[in-house]
Amino acid sequence: MHHEQGTLWGFLDIGIKMATFTMSKLLSLLLILQKNGEEMLLCDRKECRQRSHVQFPIKSIKKYPILLAKLPEEDDPECNSWKMYAFHDTLNAVNRTLAMNLNEGNAYAQPDKSGRGSVEVSELIPSYGHCLPELPTNRLLSLLEKLKAVHLHLLAAEHWNASHLRLCHRNYVVSATNLTHYLALKCLHLQQLQEDLSSIGLLTLEFINSHVLASIGTSIQLLHHLLSNSLESKDSATYLDRNGYSPTERSENAVNFAISTMKKRVSVHNTALFGECLDKRTGQIMVTIGKEVVKDEILVKNLLKAGTNVIRINCAHDDPNVWREIIRIVKHNSHLLEKPCRILMDLAGPKLRTVLLRTHSNMVKLSPKKDSSGNVVFPAQVWLCFDGSNPPAGLSTNAIIWIQKSFFNKLKMGDYVSFVDVRGRKRVLKVLKKSILSTEYGCIAECLQTAYIKVDTELSVKKKKGEFVGRVIKVLANQHFVRLKVGDLLTIFRSSSSYLNELSSTTLGSTKITCSSDHIFESVEQGEPILFDDGKILGKVREVNANWATVVVTHARPKGSKLGSGKSINIPKSRVQLKGLTPKDLLDLDFVGSNADMVGISFIRNVDDIVIVQHELEKRNLTKLGIVLKIETKDSLQRLPSLLFQAMQTSNPLGVMIARGDLMVECGWDQLGEIQEEILSICSAAHIPVIWATQVLESLVKFGFPTRAEITDVFKAMGASCIMLNKGDNIVQAVTALNSLLSNRSSSER
Repeated sequence: MHHEQGTLWGFLDIGIKMATFTMSKLLSLLLILQKNGEEMLLCDRKECRQRSHVQFPIKSIKKYPILLAKLPEEDDPECNSWKMYAFHDTLNAVNRTLAMNLNEGNAYAQPDKSGRGSVEVSELIPSYGHCLPELPTNRLLSLLEKLKAVHLHLLAAEHWNASHLRLCHRNYVVSATNLTHYLALKCLHLQQLQEDLSSIGLLTLEFINSHVLASIGTSIQLLHHLLSNSLESKDSATYLDRNGYSPTERSENAVNFAISTMKKRVSVHNTALFGECLDKRTGQIMVTIGKEVVKDEILVKNLLKAGTNVIRINCAHDDPNVWREIIRIVKHNSHLLEKPCRILMDLAGPKLRTVLLRTHSNMVKLSPKKDSSGNVVFPAQVWLCFDGSNPPAGLSTNAIIWIQKSFFNKLKMGDYVSFVDVRGRKRVLKVLKKSILSTEYGCIAECLQTAYIKVDTELSVKKKKGEFVGRVIKVLANQHFVRLKVGDLLTIFRSSSSYLNELSSTTLGSTKITCSSDHIFESVEQGEPILFDDGKILGKVREVNANWATVVVTHARPKGSKLGSGKSINIPKSRVQLKGLTPKDLLDLDFVGSNADMVGISFIRNVDDIVIVQHELEKRNLTKLGIVLKIETKDSLQRLPSLLFQAMQTSNPLGVMIARGDLMVECGWDQLGEIQEEILSICSAAHIPVIWATQVLESLVKFGFPTRAEITDVFKAMGASCIMLNKGDNIVQAVTALNSLLSNRSSSER
């Protein structure tokens, strides 16, 4: 048998080892899947005995949604009897829709939205008997036997993974079991079976991912009815025995997991993560905000009024002081408007990011950030220190200014340092705080106006006892960005300054930057592609050694592309492995646990990363903190089922974010459409809410008017539980538009 390679699913990683098994109970109904004209064949007991094992080809997953499943509870006396219940209300609903669709000529019958039929099956089917297709009995029998074999295959998957399912928290056992059935179903080549089922008006296998086992069971019952034209009891539910498929009385201790119950499970998981949605719409709206709201509190108020339910803060930017003020503003306005709003804080994670160099010059420009109205959103910050001291590593100020030591020693927190800049304009620096570390002795000061400071500029501080003055000795300015064109050389070097002089003589004509992690030099190889700023700039590694890597730019804008500090670096074909939480993440997690409702885990690659997160949350007793798994690497995509099974072992509310920016860079833009569908499909099977992120309504957010493609993207995003918008000048307008689209969709569905 042929076994397809390059699958996306870590199906076998979690013990779903359906590649080989020889249980005697399966031999009579085991599927032999062959690509013989897309025909799915059954083999009998004798034929199976001639095979040492059966290979199940695995195919990539598409999307699916509908029905009912049940895993026996631990206190159920029949928990070892492996029974699947096909409840009467489910049968009624499916049969009713089947008959109505047949009458209307629709080949794709789907269950009633209520999950219940209003009449009995035996009463309903005869009344539409003239509409039922006349099919040869042998064809119906063939379909029936194939469905029984599929059903047994799903039960075998559940059996093989029983030990893993027992590890799941009780909140997720049913969802994890359904995910197991779903993955087992996706192992099979079922195209011909799907076509045969749809041709007689039965539910196709493309719409059952939320209730896999019961959907198959219900189809089996319907085929039984078509063949026998009769059902057992009208008054009691029936179940399909897992050994012989014989209708029997339902156990009194069985738990009802009908369609409505399973839909409620999805709703429960959504509510646990996002809270109750009081607006008359399906789907949440999340908005990313930053330090700009500290100086513009009205922005948060307008976002909440427009329909925002969740605020996202990225811990890769700013610091706890800024985050604390943002959260205060959000909670104050949420309480004032009586509009619940949850807070998600994304940990930065081990992401590779650009770090631009500071360059010595005679002059530095200080530029505070302003909004579209010209109001200062965030002041320009500088590091003041005396000659001979070293600035701290990772300093994020706009510039570093060395001043006379005698002047520096007299500075106190809250002092105003006056000076006249290069243009002859009077400006002021306010001293915020001083460092007490001897190796980093200095202080942070801020400026509310644009200023140009050069070497030898006179500084003065006026106090009651008099005035003292000093002078600027030297300045070190930040590079705001570098501009790169096709054919340019870019050198990435280690953050250690000892290599800077060496690079100056060996990489002449090259633009130089550093990287947030030195792991890149241990993993990247010559000739590998490398991408910057979510793929806006492409290059190829020309040379690499222990201290630096030289890149040739292969794609940029015709007039050059700007590359700023803190932008992403992706090496999709590299061996680079950045695992687990960083020391910064662990510090930030303490703040997140005390102030946020959800934590976003960035750049997850394998189950070990989830285990580390769970351990850290357990240490902090954060059992109610929501966990959002950000799927943004190829490894996390391939192992998504494994990640979900591990995450479902704790009681924490769980969600998944489709981080389409990094996913596109890692996997290729031509794969993104299928990838986002596959993530939605898997999470639907696991009943886990999904956040649809990256560039949603971006043109509207930035320029005030959406593109046609963006509107279409929003309607596709409605398959997720939450849609995320990034910040921009027109963010309130974008939230208003998205809220309107979601509300209109919800109204039409009601």
